[in-house]
Amino acid sequence: MHPANDNAIVLKSEIRNIIYILLGILSAGFGLKGFLLTNHFIDGGVTGISMLLTHIFGIPLSLLIVLINLPFVVLGYRYVGHLFAIKSALAIVGLSLCLVFVTYPDVTTDKMLTAIFGGVFIGLGIGLAMRGGSVLDGTEVAAVLVSKNYPLLKVSDVILLLNIIIFCTAALFLGVDVALYSILTYFSASKMIDFLLHGIEQYTGVTVVSTHSEEIRLAITEKLGRGVTIYQGKRGFGKRGEKTGEIDIIFTVVTRLEIPALRREVKLIDPHAFLIQQSIDDTDGGMVKRRSLH
Repeated sequence: MHPANDNAIVLKSEIRNIIYILLGILSAGFGLKGFLLTNHFIDGGVTGISMLLTHIFGIPLSLLIVLINLPFVVLGYRYVGHLFAIKSALAIVGLSLCLVFVTYPDVTTDKMLTAIFGGVFIGLGIGLAMRGGSVLDGTEVAAVLVSKNYPLLKVSDVILLLNIIIFCTAALFLGVDVALYSILTYFSASKMIDFLLHGIEQYTGVTVVSTHSEEIRLAITEKLGRGVTIYQGKRGFGKRGEKTGEIDIIFTVVTRLEIPALRREVKLIDPHAFLIQQSIDDTDGGMVKRRSLH
């Protein structure tokens, strides 16, 4: 490919990322100022710590968001990359400036609506920023690093432990009701992030073991229009007795919405085919249906 075309592709991608980050900042700012702050609710993670300290000590939230996230940006620079760190630093500063200078309406005083929709807009903002290659909350960076040093802890475990501490502290200083509504906000935000990053079209890897592998391969590639990889396997022992000999094993990646069609085609060819499904966070290249926002 011509270097000029490469530069154009990179520029287009970065412009798209910048748009994602800007929209993420505006959405997170709306969730914070339009819903949570006026009702004294908090979120999880670094943002939740900042909001909790704001409620307790009266320190401006815009200042705390930058200061508390700063160490995590440094960690991101060291372990993830300079581009990620620069984008994250600018995004966090952008969110801080948004909280100071952008005026949002107080949408509702209903506690349930505040908890749910405040979380939705914050999650939307964080998810868009992540799609743009940055973070608005340094919790994920810290969780990844901790999980690498302590293999028994998964990233989700680290985030959960941190948030348990945050919400328990909120119950002490802000009251149990506020803490419980804040937990609802956190779950609402996390579900929105998951939906935005993975969506209803989450990628799924499917492994098919069948004696009719060639027919199944043709059905997947020609009828469904998806690529496949063929592994050479060897038969073992199953419920139908011991069988020996080599067998072709098919692996393909489809979206969740394509699974029923795939299973139908496989079962029409071989009702006894063995299928294994596994979730996949993302893919690149190949004959895979592209999801939106990619």
